[in-house]
Amino acid sequence: MACAGAVGCTAEVGQGTGDAGTGGSGQGSGTGGSGAGTGTGGHGPTGSGGAGVTGTGGSGAGTATGGTGGGVSPGTGGATLLTCDASTINPGRAPLRRLTQFEYGNSVRDIFADTSSPESALPAETLASGIAIFGNNADTQSVSSLLAEKYGTVAEGIAQRATASATALGKLASCGSTITATTATATEDTCARSIISAMIPKVYRRTITTAETDELVTLYKSVRSASGGTFASGIAAVIEAALQGPDFLYRVEFGVADATKPTLKRPTGYEMATRLSYLFWGTTPDATLTTAASSGSLVTNAGVMTQAQRLLDDQKSHAVVAFFFDSLLPINGLTTLERDKTTYPNFNATIGSLMHQETQRFLEYEIYEGPGTYTDILTAPYTFVNAALATYYGMTGVTGTTFQKVPLDTTKRIGLLSQGGVMAGSTVSNTTSPVLRGSFIIQKMMCKPIPLPTGDILAMVKPPDPYSFPTARERFAAHSANAVCHTCHQYMDPVGLTLENFDPVGQWRDTENNVMIDASGGLQTPGDTTSVPASGPVDMMKAIAASDYTKTCFATHWLEFAYGRAMTSDDGCTQQNVQTAFKSSGYNVKKMLLALTQTDAFLYLPAQ
Repeated sequence: MACAGAVGCTAEVGQGTGDAGTGGSGQGSGTGGSGAGTGTGGHGPTGSGGAGVTGTGGSGAGTATGGTGGGVSPGTGGATLLTCDASTINPGRAPLRRLTQFEYGNSVRDIFADTSSPESALPAETLASGIAIFGNNADTQSVSSLLAEKYGTVAEGIAQRATASATALGKLASCGSTITATTATATEDTCARSIISAMIPKVYRRTITTAETDELVTLYKSVRSASGGTFASGIAAVIEAALQGPDFLYRVEFGVADATKPTLKRPTGYEMATRLSYLFWGTTPDATLTTAASSGSLVTNAGVMTQAQRLLDDQKSHAVVAFFFDSLLPINGLTTLERDKTTYPNFNATIGSLMHQETQRFLEYEIYEGPGTYTDILTAPYTFVNAALATYYGMTGVTGTTFQKVPLDTTKRIGLLSQGGVMAGSTVSNTTSPVLRGSFIIQKMMCKPIPLPTGDILAMVKPPDPYSFPTARERFAAHSANAVCHTCHQYMDPVGLTLENFDPVGQWRDTENNVMIDASGGLQTPGDTTSVPASGPVDMMKAIAASDYTKTCFATHWLEFAYGRAMTSDDGCTQQNVQTAFKSSGYNVKKMLLALTQTDAFLYLPAQ
């Protein structure tokens, strides 16, 4: 990998270690520009007092009121300056979001009790490193002709299963189980209306009008009265139509005027129920949320927090957290990871699956049962293994198939990122690459972009011959000697080289090709002038955990996941609020998730 020119970086609102104090100030910079936040007294790096982020060639300034906020401007001629105080509401964008495969499958399961995973037949999500890693970024959710076709096919299958028998029809409404070939037409029509009235509000995630009910009843009657039509085929047609409609596939939001600020809009109770349910459970709202929506309690901040806490405390939230980390970490493909069986005879799909379970069990413990902080996640002196995985790692004293908490040799591993699955998953071949591992840490775990090479520079990229030198340090030292390559590799390689004691299948090694591994390196991110030295993987994990960028990046990923879009300079106050709450909680993950529901972006809608 190579890239030309200086690396451009954008300052993150809320990053930095300085304490601005009351009315303090902070500074941030963007590509080709500068920004500043000012207050009454105090000065320090971007902190609670204020921040400025600017765009190419521009400059901007922001003012913090009482030290609680800052201003954000994209540069000359850019968006209106934001002020982060209680009197200013800035929701940011709220683009129309389509259900992801994960959300589609969960919703169908909970509405129709369909556990056949029909979403697996849909085309793969559009993913993009850094801005759309969860598949739910509304700006990348285009609908191809193939996807539209598959929506029809999948809906047809769901409808057939939901109407396949009297028992199945009875799950839609009790009268469905009583319909027979001799049932009077009027009775069938009445039952069809009952089914539609009970089912469609769940599909649309809101109440339905009489006109909507009548329209679907008309569709039912049309299919029922056609040649060969039956009660079941009529209901199936209604289900197919509903599942292909925008009210199911999209999270439609119109909003309602805020009671205390009539010039602003909040999501309606049902729209807020949908926001909460898909954030914490990845599925359609349950009966309790629907009741809260109809009662009006979800148009207040306190009402939203009450339901957010309930949803987070429920076991169903664990699946969403697992999905988040499956998308963030390189662990989702461990069961299909291929390695040379001669070189790595102990690695196979079973071990890959166990590594995946190790990471997810560890995260579940840390977030829901253990310390709960992101710092502990990154530095924990233990992991979870069963007997087979313990043997693979060379651990002793572990028996059985159940995963259990075991201490690590903390001279070799600590925390999440040194787990075997993460190390194996961040390697794409039978030899390790400090570039790929370093890039994963710098770009995905710390949100510091390193531009990819293009054009003539890209044509120059030639990965080092894996047989040219016995160790990765020697191979990549020669590879990075080129001044053009050095521009980017100076950030990636020193991180990746500290992880060379982990081989391509996540096992520890002291030597490579019978040569002792030198795992020294350091952590420096684009835009920083200093490097934190590290003598090996444990030192590197501690440096990563201590960096403010790491915690800020984690919160930013959750913001983008929760709101279904990339964060921009206009979201400065929202980012700052969540990052401040995260920091003040001691970087408690669950408290940060609750803070996501108390921002302007979550509680309000932008002006239409």
